[in-house]
Amino acid sequence: MPRVRRAELNRHTGRDNLVFGPDPSSHSRCVIGGNIGNNSCGIHSVQSQLYGPGPRTSDNVEALGIVTYEGERFWVGVNEEDDLDDIIKAGGRKGEIYAALRDLRDRYADAIRAGYASVDELPRRVSGYNLDELLPEKGFNVARALVGTEGTCATALQAVLKLTPALLQRTLVVVEYGDLADAAEHCMEIIDRFRPIGLEALDDRLIHDQQLQDINVADIGELPRKNGGAWLLVQFGADEAAESQAQAHAFIDWLTGDKGYESDRITLMKSKQDGGNSEDLWAIRESGLGSTAFPPGGKDHWPGWEDSAVPRGRIGEYVRALRKVMDKHSVIGAMYGHFGEGCIHSRISFDLRHADGIATYRAFMEEAADLVTSMGGSLSGEHGDGQQRAELLEKQYGSELVGAMREFKRIWDPGFKMNPGKVVDAYRLDENLKLGTDYNPPRPEVKFAYPEDGGDFAHAALQCVGVGKCRVPQADSTMCPSYQVTREEKHSTRGRARMLFEMLRGEVITDGWQSKEVADSLDLCLSCKGCTSDCPVNVDMPTYKSEFLHHHYQSWKRWRPRYAYAFGFIDQAARVASRMPEVVNLVTHTPGLARLAKLAAGIDRRRPLPRFAPQTLQEWFERRGGTANPGGRPVVLFPDTFNNYFHTDVGVACVEAIEAAGWRVIMPENHVCCGRPLYDYGFLDIAERYLHNVLDTLREHVRAGTPVVGMEPSCLAVFKDELRGILPHDDDADRLSRNAYHFGEFFETFDIHPPRFGDGKALLWGHCHQRATGGMKAPEKLLRGMGLDVDNLQGGCCGLAGSWGFEDGKYDISMDCGEQALLPAVRAQDEDGLLVADGFSCKTQIKDARTGRKALHLAEVMRMARERQRDGADGGDAPRDRRPKPPMRRRAVRTGLAATAGAGLVWAAARTGRHLAGR
Repeated sequence: MPRVRRAELNRHTGRDNLVFGPDPSSHSRCVIGGNIGNNSCGIHSVQSQLYGPGPRTSDNVEALGIVTYEGERFWVGVNEEDDLDDIIKAGGRKGEIYAALRDLRDRYADAIRAGYASVDELPRRVSGYNLDELLPEKGFNVARALVGTEGTCATALQAVLKLTPALLQRTLVVVEYGDLADAAEHCMEIIDRFRPIGLEALDDRLIHDQQLQDINVADIGELPRKNGGAWLLVQFGADEAAESQAQAHAFIDWLTGDKGYESDRITLMKSKQDGGNSEDLWAIRESGLGSTAFPPGGKDHWPGWEDSAVPRGRIGEYVRALRKVMDKHSVIGAMYGHFGEGCIHSRISFDLRHADGIATYRAFMEEAADLVTSMGGSLSGEHGDGQQRAELLEKQYGSELVGAMREFKRIWDPGFKMNPGKVVDAYRLDENLKLGTDYNPPRPEVKFAYPEDGGDFAHAALQCVGVGKCRVPQADSTMCPSYQVTREEKHSTRGRARMLFEMLRGEVITDGWQSKEVADSLDLCLSCKGCTSDCPVNVDMPTYKSEFLHHHYQSWKRWRPRYAYAFGFIDQAARVASRMPEVVNLVTHTPGLARLAKLAAGIDRRRPLPRFAPQTLQEWFERRGGTANPGGRPVVLFPDTFNNYFHTDVGVACVEAIEAAGWRVIMPENHVCCGRPLYDYGFLDIAERYLHNVLDTLREHVRAGTPVVGMEPSCLAVFKDELRGILPHDDDADRLSRNAYHFGEFFETFDIHPPRFGDGKALLWGHCHQRATGGMKAPEKLLRGMGLDVDNLQGGCCGLAGSWGFEDGKYDISMDCGEQALLPAVRAQDEDGLLVADGFSCKTQIKDARTGRKALHLAEVMRMARERQRDGADGGDAPRDRRPKPPMRRRAVRTGLAATAGAGLVWAAARTGRHLAGR
C-alpha cells in the first residue's frame, strides 16, 4: 500500500464514491507512503475534516504494517487501549515497544494534554510526533502516532486507510479581495456557514510571478478583477451537480446580499465534468511552488517557513504579523495556501550563500517561530519538520515534550539509526544547507546563454525544486516520456537535474563533464522539450543535455556513437542521396543491404528507414517557377530537411495552402538547415554555423518583418528556442525568433480562414516541440473552423523523438513511449476519421508501429478540404502518392542506374557468398 499513488488509489475507490481525503498538490504522483511519512494534508483536507475522518493523513489511518530498524515486523493499530495488557503480555518486540509507549504516555499525559492543541482547534498541527494519539481518551492509537515521524522510527510496509465521501460533482467560486489578510478574515465564517470542500487563497505576488514567467496566463485571465490583491477559491462538492451548484449560488447570494460584494468581484466556474473549466484556476494554485521559486528579475526564493499554520480564526491576524516580520528582515515571498485550515505557503527570498544572509535566515526563522507559537499555531502544517524546523520545536512544545519525543524515538530506534538529525536531536537549521557559505561550484564556459539564469549553468542546475511532476506515470502531459516507461528516478527530469547538480558540486560525481553516470542518465532523455513547458519551474533538460554532450565528447576519452554522425548530419546525407534517390532507396530497403546500412549507421535493425522522395521540394518549387501569387503578401516557407527530402508531398500541400490564402510564398534556393539533430548529440559549434547560414540566407526577409513559417514543428522550434540560446546577442536572430510561426500558428496569427472540410472527426496529435513552443490551440482551432470534431490528444511522446527512436538499442523503449497514449488512440480511432500530425517523427512512428493508419499534415487536410469543395464530398479522400517527380527523362536515367547498381550488388553478394563457401 505505501507505494500506491494517491491518484491511483482514488481512481479505484472513486468508483464507490469514496476517496482518501488528504491530497497535496502532488496528488498525481505522490504515494501513500510519503503521505504517511510526513502527515500530508492538501487542498481537500477541509473536505476530509468536514465530511470524513479528519484533515491529516494521521486522522485517516486505521492500521500500519511496519518494520523496525532491527527487522521486526508487526501490525500497529488504533483503539488498542483495551487490548494493551494482552499485547504486552504476549511479549516479543511489539509487546516490549507497547509497554514502553504506555509508560511514556503515563508519565507525560498531563504535559501532552496541555501542550497539544486539538485538531478542531488547530487542524494543521503536523509538527513533532503525535504523542497525543497515545492518550487513553484517544484510544492508544499507535498507528496514528507513527504517521508523520518522517522515517525516524519505523518503516510502513502496509496501511489500512479510512475514506471520505468523494463529493465528485464540484463547483468553484472565486472571490477577489483588496488584500490577502482581508480575504483571510472571512475564512472561518465561510467554513462554518457553507461547509465547502476546499478553501484556498492566492495573493497578488503569486499571480505577478506567474505572469512574468508566462505561466497560466490564459487561466489568470479568468480571475475576477485581475488586478486585485488576493483571491479566495471556494469549492463546493456534492453527489449531484445541481446540489453543488445550488451551494455555490447560495454562497454568492450571501456575498452580494449580506456582505454587499460587487458582482464583478465574484466568478462561478463549473468543473470540467459539468461542462466548465474550473481546473484552469486550480492550475494557478497548484503552480504556486514552481512559480515562486525563481521569480525573474529578483532573488531566488527558498523554503524554510513554507507551511506554518495557526488556528483558522486567527489567520488574518497572522498574515499581517508575518508580513511585519518579513519586512523587518528585508525578505519577500508570495503567500498562498490552505486558508480554510489556517495554513500558509510561502517561499522566501533568503540569501543562503553568504554569512550575513544565513544569519538573517536564522533570525527570521526564530522570530517567525515565536510568532506562530504565540498564536497557538504549528511550525509545520503540511509537510513535517525535517531538519529545517525541528531545531525550533521547543518553541512550540517546550523542552519537556521534546524530551518525550526523544524517548518515543528511542523506543522504536534505540540506536538512533533511522533518518538521524531529523525531528529530534536535529541538525541546526542553518547547517547542511544545499548552498551555504562554502557553495562555489565551477562555472565552466558554456555554449548556451542561459539568460533566465544570468548565464550561469550552475544556477540552471539548481532550477529543480523537487516537485516531481515529471514522475506522473500516466501520459497526462508530455513530460517525462522515459520515466513513464521505466519508472526510474534517474530517467525523470528531477533525477537528471540532480545528477547535473551533483556533477557541478563534485563531491559524489567527481569527473565533471566526463561523467559516465550523467551520460547514462541523459541517454534516455528524448529531448522532447516537455519539461520546458510542463515542469513547474521549466527545467530545460534538452538544453542541459546538449550542453553536457558538447563538453562530454571534447575529451579523447569519449567518442560519439555512429548514429550521432548518421543522424546529426542527416541534412548532408540527404543532399547526397537526393542526387540518386532510387539507388539509395534500393540499398536501404533491400534485405541484407539494408541491414548492413543500419549496422554502419548504428540504427536499430527493427527500425525501417524512410524513403527519399523522387524530387526535393526546392527543385519542385524552382521548376514550377516559384510562387503562384507574385503580387501577394510575402511569407518565407522554410524548406526543412524532412519535408524537403522525404515528405515533399507535405511541402507541396503547405505551399498550396498558403497560396490559396493569397500569400506569396518565398522559398530559399540554397541548402539551409536549422541543425535540429545536431543539438541531440552535442554538435553545438556546428549547430551555430548552421544558424549563421540560416540568418545569412533569410536576413533580408527577417529585417523586413516577413513571417517565416515552418512545416516541421521540431525545426521551427529551433528558431523559437535554441536560436536565442546560441546567439543571444544577434539582433537578426531575435528578429527571426519573434517572427517564426508553426504552420497552424501562422494561419491563426494572421486570421487566415481555412477551407471548409465538412462534417467529420479528427484525432490531432501535437509534436512535442510544438506543444512546448507554441501549443496546439491554433491547429485545433483551425480544424474546428473547418467543421471537424477534434480530439486534441494529450500525453507523452510518440517515442521516436526525431532520431532518438532510430538509435540502436532504443527501439523497444521508443515503442513503449508511443504506447502510453498515441498508438492506442490511433488504433482505437474510427477508420473514417482523420489522423492529423505535423511532425515527421510522429508520422513515422505511427507508420512503423503498423497501425495501418496514415497521419496527415494540417496542410494536407486543407488540400483535401479544397478538393472536396471542388469535387464534392468524396473529393480528395483517395490516398495516392502526391510527391512531385522530376521529368521523365531524368527519372529514366536514374532508374536505369539504380537497376544497374542493383544488379551489380546482387552479383557482388553472390560472388562473395561463393567465395566464402569455397573457403
